[in-house]
Amino acid sequence: MSTSHTLETLFNVSLVGVGGQGILLTSDILALAAMHAGLDVKKSEIHGMSQRGGSVISQVRFGTKVFSPIIPDGESDILVSFERTEALRYAHLAKPGAKILVNDMERIPVTVSSGLQPAATDVDRRLAAYPDLMLIDANPLAEQAGNLRAANLVIVGALSTLVPFDEEHWQAAMRERIPGPLLDVNRRAFALGRAAVR
Repeated sequence: MSTSHTLETLFNVSLVGVGGQGILLTSDILALAAMHAGLDVKKSEIHGMSQRGGSVISQVRFGTKVFSPIIPDGESDILVSFERTEALRYAHLAKPGAKILVNDMERIPVTVSSGLQPAATDVDRRLAAYPDLMLIDANPLAEQAGNLRAANLVIVGALSTLVPFDEEHWQAAMRERIPGPLLDVNRRAFALGRAAVR
């Protein structure tokens, strides 16, 4: 998509999942890509028990001017979930008609296995209720790219098709944020994610 126009309104993206899935790196790359596109950006993170496999939320807002990093409930234009049950747990963040991008896998957070949060039930039926849901099988695509740990960059690639700036801005963000030896495999994962959505 071209950035010849400006975003007169805020664009809100919430990213959710389980600690260790690369959510914070993904939100960093999204924020940097928006900055390379010439937009004002604010980012917030809630780590929770992320180091121990608990739920993680990161929010990125961009536009011509952003005053607060916090996205109110029900105002995310895109909800990105790195696994299926977290998409349901945080569906309240999405506005009506929001795009919901979900990695088609399940990883139970320790907050659920330890009884701190209830387990999600009837996941398939509940996910099917969202008309703008996009499931992406990121893990096999990451393995195809050369490293299962690059599944988050498959998701970045899919996300890049949903936001209003160009691929060159994503490439610049990846060069800035990903160490050189890991850049090639992550670029391959990114390309596979873009192709999977198309």
